[in-house]
Amino acid sequence: MNGIDIRLLQAAIAVAEELNFSRAASRLRLTQPALTKQIQDLEKQLGVSLFERNNQGVDLTEPCRIFIEESRLSVLHLERAIHSARAAARGAESILNFGTSPYTDRYLVSAILSVRLPLYPHLRIQASSNFSAELARQVMTGELEIALLTAGLPNHRLNFLQIASSPFFLVMRDEEVSAGKRVVSLKDYHQRVWILFGRHVHPTLYDQLLIQANALGVEPSEIHHVTTAEEAAHLVVQHQAVAFLTQAGAWRVARSGLTMRPLEEEGLTLKTTLVTRADDRTRLTSEFVRATARKLKQKSGVQQQILPLTG
Repeated sequence: MNGIDIRLLQAAIAVAEELNFSRAASRLRLTQPALTKQIQDLEKQLGVSLFERNNQGVDLTEPCRIFIEESRLSVLHLERAIHSARAAARGAESILNFGTSPYTDRYLVSAILSVRLPLYPHLRIQASSNFSAELARQVMTGELEIALLTAGLPNHRLNFLQIASSPFFLVMRDEEVSAGKRVVSLKDYHQRVWILFGRHVHPTLYDQLLIQANALGVEPSEIHHVTTAEEAAHLVVQHQAVAFLTQAGAWRVARSGLTMRPLEEEGLTLKTTLVTRADDRTRLTSEFVRATARKLKQKSGVQQQILPLTG
């Protein structure tokens, strides 16, 4: 890498992805002046300007766009080389970095973690958990090979394999009038207190929910944000509210005076997908995705919607 410190590459990648020095510094666990110094050092070594500051954050120069794409590959290959060497030292032939959302059905996670590949008898799966938006970013940057998450908007840098689909589920008190319905709609909860997962959990779904409500002329009287279903259940009772949850989360808390109903609204669907990087052409990743699809289909009979995967 022509003597360029990998930390400088990681700094440039973080700024390019966050488009903000403060957020990038926080992500890298650096002070903002330290990050600024690293970018200045990198620009000096390259002899080109990478970023242009503005009132909202930063813009990428054209040399920066080209440099970042190649830098991602350089960092990815180096990190994989390190992981592979460490895995070999521990007796594993290969290691697969797999991420999942804490709100994903545990049955699906367990099924995926139990996948075995005949071609990789000593494969070790390194599992981690994060919010869907962060998991997608980690796959794009090569920190993860595969992630199981609730998909957001299409992204040309990612491939998707849809393995499950379900509506939002609303958790409410047993005495709610709408608790007598088979399914509920947003119009049932106009001017009510809503409990939502914070926008950082899944920005796309959060925005889609509020956009759909606005289009229908539905407004909450107030919104409380949570990060767990258990927090949501407590607030439902305290504020006589309704909570918008995943099916798995709703099942956990729908008891002791609380019940759950599916939300029937066109376009508001939670699609659970396996995500890989579009340019990941490794045999291990492809074999693992295909083996996972076969296993889940055999276990559940789910009709999977397969979007392009690498060969």
